Amino acid sequence: MNWYLKVLKQYADFDGRARRTEYWMYTLVNILVIVVLALLDNLTGMSYMEGMPYGYLTLLYTLAVFIPGLAVAIRRLHDMGKSGWWYLIGLVPFIGGIWLVILLATDGQPQENEYGSNPKA
Repeated sequence: MNWYLKVLKQYADFDGRARRTEYWMYTLVNILVIVVLALLDNLTGMSYMEGMPYGYLTLLYTLAVFIPGLAVAIRRLHDMGKSGWWYLIGLVPFIGGIWLVILLATDGQPQENEYGSNPKA
């Protein structure tokens, strides 16, 4: 939970580097929260379209955490010495998303790079 709160405290901070643990723990907590909110939306009937598995609570939450999620992903790419623009590789059909996941799961550079010092140090 500390990793999740750390990302939220750095709400729109696109500078620096983020460890793999920081990114993946944030992602895990987001997935769990979205599942719970989708269940609450279905149980309370707060779906905004018929047949949608999610509703207003899920939509509000995903809008609220969009910027911190983007920021931590870009900081994660910075940890490997890559520009944040590499995030757009995910838009390439089929292979782009797979390549982005591989990049986000790769260990960062152990030395200081142009984006800052090693966050593990």
